[in-house]
Amino acid sequence: MMKRQWMVTVFAALGLLALIAPAASAQVVQVSRGADSRSAVGFNFGWFFPRGDDARDDDDTIVANLDDLAFEVNDFRNFTFGGEYLYAINDFLEVGAGVGYYQKTVHSVYANFVNTNGSEIQQDLKLRMVPFTGTIRFLPVGRTGPVQPYVGGGVAIINWRYSEIGDFVDFTDNSVYSNRSDPFIADGTAVGPLLLAGVRFPIGDAMTVGGEVRWQRTTGDTGGLDAGFLGEKIDLGGTAAAFTIHFRF
Repeated sequence: MMKRQWMVTVFAALGLLALIAPAASAQVVQVSRGADSRSAVGFNFGWFFPRGDDARDDDDTIVANLDDLAFEVNDFRNFTFGGEYLYAINDFLEVGAGVGYYQKTVHSVYANFVNTNGSEIQQDLKLRMVPFTGTIRFLPVGRTGPVQPYVGGGVAIINWRYSEIGDFVDFTDNSVYSNRSDPFIADGTAVGPLLLAGVRFPIGDAMTVGGEVRWQRTTGDTGGLDAGFLGEKIDLGGTAAAFTIHFRF
């Protein structure tokens, strides 16, 4: 239900942009239809939504933690930003290369256990992702109109790091121990597919603004129990909804 709600919100926002853009573009000088500007540098600012617990990898360590720790997968939602370079092959196709950044620390406690003094047994779960992306976009009405929708796809090469630090229960004897001096850490690089869709609007001669939705799916290897994690995988999949701005040259 929550996933449906934010998807409705995202597409409603894109629809609103599509409605107001013609009025906004009427107040500014029209661009030169992009014919003379094949390159663009862009920036995006938005929100990352991780895949829900019912859609994540079966051996995902975050889902495995839900059996004992009091937090939700949705707690990993957070701000994301990035930049990219685009090059127009022709009026209907663009290729691009970009980089982004996301990081979130989720505070958790054991749901059914406390310390002998009654205090909570606390942990910090931290995920960081730096995706490097290669994309191709198809613009069905071209790069010359006042409203420019597009769809596309490509590959995401994600440099990631996941850690768990704090106090934990050893269920062999129900004792509590701390790993603060030697936290559980896994990192690596994962590769997976990337899909995107958006709409943008020219403002002046050399700038466009718009909105975009991106979907990525891939997993990383944590090392499992030998590295201190309950799952062998970390699911890095999710969707990002962002505001975009590009400068053509």
